Amino acid sequence: MKKYLHIILFLVGVLVLVGVYFLVIKKPARAPAEEASSQIEVTLENRPVVSLTPSADGHWLKLTINKIKIDAKSLDYELLYDLPDGRTQGVPGTVALEGQSKIERDLLMGSESSGKFRYDEGVEVGDLTIRFRNDKGKLLIKFATKFHLQSGSKNLTSIDTNFSFILDKKPSKAFFVTMETFGLPESTVSSVASGPYGIFTSDAVLAPGSADGWQKATGSNIFYK
Repeated sequence: MKKYLHIILFLVGVLVLVGVYFLVIKKPARAPAEEASSQIEVTLENRPVVSLTPSADGHWLKLTINKIKIDAKSLDYELLYDLPDGRTQGVPGTVALEGQSKIERDLLMGSESSGKFRYDEGVEVGDLTIRFRNDKGKLLIKFATKFHLQSGSKNLTSIDTNFSFILDKKPSKAFFVTMETFGLPESTVSSVASGPYGIFTSDAVLAPGSADGWQKATGSNIFYK
């Protein structure tokens, strides 16, 4: 037994070193917390109104952040969308606010190289997150929503199925995005029980339809309860 003792001790040592390597050295670093407890409170009337408007071919989404009242130095946005094969693609960006009350960006769902475009087809679901930061880069407030990109359907729905807008006629070519907008364009509403949700279309105007039980904000395609 003694002649095998050094072999046993060697194997035990190897196992210990392997365990330490995978538990300590190879342990993935945790993403830093977003300091949720220190985020500021923003009332409904001071929240930005955010939209994603699809292009006529459904390959681009125009990000519009309107009614910016938050006292912040910069804004980060991140668009994530799911592909039919299960992969997730992203479009990030940062904007220096410098007193701006409105921001627009054209976000490509695909890639571009030397003037040639490759489009991601079959996108229906995604996430949009915007983060406001102070002059030191500290997170002030974060807003996040899922969006639903549809075409050829009369029933336009939010991903959480809480909101539904039924078109009078089945659309032939238009693309639609249904999503939460965080804020309302009108300042007369101080609180909502549900929503607000917006519908944004590649057509010039939203075709006639109805959203039973929902109120429509004046001069917009944004609904709330």
